[in-house]
Amino acid sequence: LLHTNNNGRGNRFAIPTVDEQATGLEKIVLEASKRGTDPYSILKPRECAGSKQDPHIVPSITNKRIVGCVCEEDNTAVVWFWLHQGEAQRCPSCGAYYKLVPHELPH
Repeated sequence: LLHTNNNGRGNRFAIPTVDEQATGLEKIVLEASKRGTDPYSILKPRECAGSKQDPHIVPSITNKRIVGCVCEEDNTAVVWFWLHQGEAQRCPSCGAYYKLVPHELPH
């Protein structure tokens, strides 16, 4: 697909960039990523230590959310617990810290 406007790249006939041809959900995600946000939580989360000073961040649209913790890398069991808004909370099994943060849906 070629277009004929001069887009500043010195070529009158050029293939549109991703930003120029994006529409719908793709455009929303591209614009949000330029602002530094991830409205649909599709990007890899920031790595955290799981300590009290650097807890795992859990986005939520409500004031509580159920969280599953796989306490050890090769563990097959999941420890489920409720995480409430406010201070960081610990996993009842391994002690890793989790913090609930508000998240707004893009619509």
